[in-house]
Amino acid sequence: MNNKDFWNDINSIIDEGFSSEGLSKLESYAEQFISGRLVYQRFSPAEQHGCIAGGPTHVIASLLAGADVAANIGVQEPFDYQEECKRGKAQEAIIEQWAKKTGCWYDDTDVFFRKSFGENIAEGGEALVYKYGNDLLKTIGLDYYIQPILALDRISLHNRMFPETNLLILGYGRKQNGEWQVVASQPYVQGSQMDDGQIFEFAQKLGFQLINPRNWTFATPEIYLSDLHDENVILSKEGNVFVVDCDVRINIPELRCGGTRTLTTNVEFR
Repeated sequence: MNNKDFWNDINSIIDEGFSSEGLSKLESYAEQFISGRLVYQRFSPAEQHGCIAGGPTHVIASLLAGADVAANIGVQEPFDYQEECKRGKAQEAIIEQWAKKTGCWYDDTDVFFRKSFGENIAEGGEALVYKYGNDLLKTIGLDYYIQPILALDRISLHNRMFPETNLLILGYGRKQNGEWQVVASQPYVQGSQMDDGQIFEFAQKLGFQLINPRNWTFATPEIYLSDLHDENVILSKEGNVFVVDCDVRINIPELRCGGTRTLTTNVEFR
């Protein structure tokens, strides 16, 4: 199977409304992705492992969002905000339809999780955080990304770079106001906050160059890393650094941070 045939098949599964046969095919593709027989060239090999670490629910959603992008290559040049929003809504709808078919969809996430786990223990610009046994449960919005595929990329990249705080995707949903959400669990880490100097030193040891200290933005030619402030980075008693949240993206030239990569959706079978 070549790249075109693969995406045609994924789009047929979507167009047919995720029949039992279609869902079985998606599970088979996820298994091939996880085993390395299906190579998603959007990612490096290590980043594909980061996607896998998000679980099959994350892998399949990433492929479903990729189908929309693959079908619309070239549509968004030059950048058009309205077109971005349109593509984002299309991806949301595809993943929602699949998630409802497979039982990993949550209606009214803010109400449901508050009733299940009590009041959230933290709130960021895009996420609500609840205590979930020995882990955290997060409902993560699209505030920074518009398109779900970019939010899903962020999870894959986080898992590749910061496996100690791996995000495992439990499902998807919407808040009571209709905002689309990713539902994830993450290990709970105790420790102290780090100051900016410690964070900058940590990022530089990872090979990142400081781009803008005002919003904690760093970059390599391949990865854009931002929002790495003191509430998102924890220093344990043992001296280990844990990144629990950040804005991490494939560094494309359009981000104007020295990026050299492209956002391809090509796949290869081995």
